[in-house]
Amino acid sequence: MRNLFMKVTYDGTNYDGFQTQPGGNTVQDKLEQAIAHLTGEVLKITASGRTDAGVHAYGQPFNFETASRIPLERWCLALNARLPEDIVVTEAHEVPLSFHSRRAAKRKTYRYTINGNRFPDPFQRRFQFHHPVALDVKAMEKGLVPLVGTYDFTSFASRKSTKTSHVRTIYKAYMEIDRSMCRPDSSDQGVIHTYITGSGFLQHMVRIIMGTLIQVGEGKRGPETIADILAACDRAAAGPTAVAKGLALWDVSYRDSQE
Repeated sequence: MRNLFMKVTYDGTNYDGFQTQPGGNTVQDKLEQAIAHLTGEVLKITASGRTDAGVHAYGQPFNFETASRIPLERWCLALNARLPEDIVVTEAHEVPLSFHSRRAAKRKTYRYTINGNRFPDPFQRRFQFHHPVALDVKAMEKGLVPLVGTYDFTSFASRKSTKTSHVRTIYKAYMEIDRSMCRPDSSDQGVIHTYITGSGFLQHMVRIIMGTLIQVGEGKRGPETIADILAACDRAAAGPTAVAKGLALWDVSYRDSQE
């Protein structure tokens, strides 16, 4: 048997998330069907984690054991020929049989994208939350600061969370603005990307953080309230869950440290 480690990039718009669901319309289902078509093996893949319906990913890791002797260099092209166009396998490596994509992951980074321009971008509409009214980005950046560290993130977790502990560590959180699509002499703010890197994330955690930060940007909350929301350990204290399409799994690191 071989243990193969791969990365998959996908547009999650048309899927019910990554992990298998009863309806059979998930990224995992499509990958397992492609592997079965290629090798004849009916198997379950192990991913670095799950994503919600409508959320995207850039290079999400997964692994699986196979008896197939297909050379590594052929796997990506062979699977992509059997996958929908919005799911693309980009890497394939052989790893020790003991390797587990989820347990071995050290850090995960999510990116949330807000289009702050007056008009939406029709070419990026699947991947951006459009907010045509100006946001106070400086206040939003201040709101990110109290989240960095090790805390109980119950306030920013779905009420449906089944995790026994809501303690997580956020290593880094910052924002970048791309103004390349701003119209001259306009009120366009540009495309606002928020990156959050942590040891792991609870269900809806990044989206609830972003929904709360958007309220800060709108002036409905002050950035100083984020620390109080965190300390409350109460989902009702935080803001709404931001729409899924603005969120993407950006990176998964298997290193013990990261610059």
